[in-house]
Formats: sequence, C-alpha cells, structure tokens
Amino acid sequence: MSEDKGIVLYLHVHQPWRVREYSIFDVAWKHDYFSGGQNPAQDNQKIFQKVAEKSYLPMNVLLEKLLKKYPDFKLSISFSGTFLEQAEQFNPDVLDSFRRLVKTGQVEILSSPYHHSLAFFYSRKEFERQIELHRWKIREVFGVETRVLANTELAYSDELAKWAEQYGFKGVLAEGWDPILNWRSPNYVYRPTGTEKIGLLLKNYRLSDDLAFRFSDQKWSDWPLTIDKFNTWVTDSVRYAPLLNLFMDYETFGEHQWAESGIFDFFEKFVGKWLSVSGNTFYTVSEALAKNKPAGEISMPSPVTWADAERDLTAWNGNSLQKEALRYVYELRDEVLKSGDESLINDWRKLQTSDHFYYMGTKCFTDGDVHAYFSPYDSPYDAFLYYMNAIRDMRSRLRK
Repeated sequence: MSEDKGIVLYLHVHQPWRVREYSIFDVAWKHDYFSGGQNPAQDNQKIFQKVAEKSYLPMNVLLEKLLKKYPDFKLSISFSGTFLEQAEQFNPDVLDSFRRLVKTGQVEILSSPYHHSLAFFYSRKEFERQIELHRWKIREVFGVETRVLANTELAYSDELAKWAEQYGFKGVLAEGWDPILNWRSPNYVYRPTGTEKIGLLLKNYRLSDDLAFRFSDQKWSDWPLTIDKFNTWVTDSVRYAPLLNLFMDYETFGEHQWAESGIFDFFEKFVGKWLSVSGNTFYTVSEALAKNKPAGEISMPSPVTWADAERDLTAWNGNSLQKEALRYVYELRDEVLKSGDESLINDWRKLQTSDHFYYMGTKCFTDGDVHAYFSPYDSPYDAFLYYMNAIRDMRSRLRK
C-alpha cells in the first residue's frame, strides 16, 4: 500500500442537445428539434459559447498553468460525445485547449456513453454501441485509449461493474453513498461484488459538494470556504486513508460557481498548498487503482447515482412523465436502427440524453430547485410536451 496521500480529481464535461419549443404543428414537417428556435434558453450554440467563456476556456488556462508548474498535479476527465460535437461545431478553440491538457501526459480521459444516456438500464445493446462510439470519438479527437468507466451521472450497480470487467475496463467510478458504505470510508479502492479484477473508486460527496454546490452559498454555515479550512478537511479525511476522490462537473468552475465567487483563485491556491507537503500528490484514476489494493468488497444491487437526495435513478424516472418519455424513446430502438437512416438514428440517440428526462422532474424542495435551475423550460410539463412532440415526429419519419 502506497504511503502517499493522493487526491483523485475527476471532472465531467457535458452539454446536451436541448430540444427547442417544438410544437405539435412542427410534427411531420420540421425535424429540427435541436435548432434553438426563438428562445435563447434552448439555443445550444449560445449556451455553449456562454459556458465556454465563463468556464471551459478560463479553467483550461488555469489547468494548463498548474500542469506545467506542478508535475505531481494530475486529473481525470470524461467528455460526453454531445459536448465534443458542440465544441467542434461551435467553438473549436475549446477543443484545442482540452487537447493541450491531454498532451501533458498528466490527464486521463475516461469512458462514458457517447450520448450521456441511461441506456445501460434500458437497452444493453444500445449502451454497448454508445460506449464504442465514445471510444472511437476519443481516439479521433485526442488519440488516446480509455481504461476506466464513468457511467452517465455515475449511475452504478453491481451489474454494471460485472459488465465493465467483462468488457475489459480496469476500473469504474461511483457515488460513495453512506447507506451503501455504512461505517466504511469512500477514501479507498474497493472491489465490486461479483468481480475479480476491476477496481471501484467512490466519490467523497461531502468534500466534492463543498466545492460543487456550497462554495458560494452564503447561507452555508462554513461560508466563506477558505483554503486553510478546506485543506484541513482534506488532510483530516486522508489521515488514515490513501485517497480522496473529488468528483464533480467541470462546469463547477466558472458556470455553477462564478468567477466572482473566487473559485478559480481558490482552486489554484489549494492545489499549491496541498502539493507543498511532502508525500501529498494527485493521481489519475488509473494510477489510484494501480497503487492501491482493494480494501474490501462493495455491493450495490440497485442503481446508485450522484444526483438528488435519494442518489438513485428517480431524478430521471421518478414520475409518470419521465417513465412515459423513456418508454417511448427506447421502444423506437429496433425500428430506428432497422431504418439505416443515419440522420434519424443520430436524432434518436440525442433524444436519449439523460438531461431531457431530468428537465421533466417534479420533485420539491432542494432537489426541485436544482432541476429548475438547469432546465431551459418554464415547467417540467413543457419539457415533456416538446420532447413527446419530437418523438411523434420520429414516428412520422419512420412511416415515410
């Protein structure tokens, strides 16, 4: 067992193809579900450019600086295929900035479903196809291979781990959820139940969410979060453990937590402070798995995710709207694939992106606020209406 104390920083980069206000009068006439229409909240190009300016470009400048300054600073990133498509189409400079990070050799890219879908739980063949599409895209864009799996929204179960091992992955990521861990710490490598070789890395959700969700929350009892305070928490967390897994959305930096909050300066100084102590380092996910033997076995028979208070799939399939939309899109699978129409197949896969179903969420309190914050629609019912109109149009295209 390594005596070093390592932070495993994993950032997920994603943008969906949002469905515009696609009305019943567009069905069987217009097929431009993702064009943006008249509402800037659904304009994928404008949204991408905004997030690029606020998050992707400034964060990549900072990361490149840190990677050059500190040889021990490393991180792991996953990209949805839909993000990569938008970057190529809307702002190639963003893609170039990510390529520069990967070329340092200190950044690992993870595997995930190309269309940021929940296909593993609805169509195994479709899931496997999206994994292959994603691997091909990563090779094309970055020239590297992926060895570790991060499923959409960290949606994980024992069954996923078994599949990942059979598929040749060395590791998989999941949420370190207390009801699953009981007395155990997320700060170790574990072995998924029913597997022999694959490793499991679990998100330390408390410290991850201190940055991702609470950093600028002035109602939080620990606001403002200082570098010394966070460094103390991190140091205490790994006093008897080898790892700290900080997993979050890439857009945490600059988009969810604005530059005015001080998030960029905080992150830069924290990295320097952590690495100033002998024995402290950063690992890519593969390095963490290679350097640390599993401390025990973890079982998650039912799906666990990193979303909402329940940490299950109900953020996407918890109400009747979501269930119906999911049923309809996956029922189209055989017909769509049999058509051989690449445009139709591509649109169908874009409609599998989990965000569409997330926007249909009707939960209350904090989770409901988060759903509403990310939604480009006035209500979950509007999200459902426009989505189902697109599904109706897909059916009409199949009949032609």
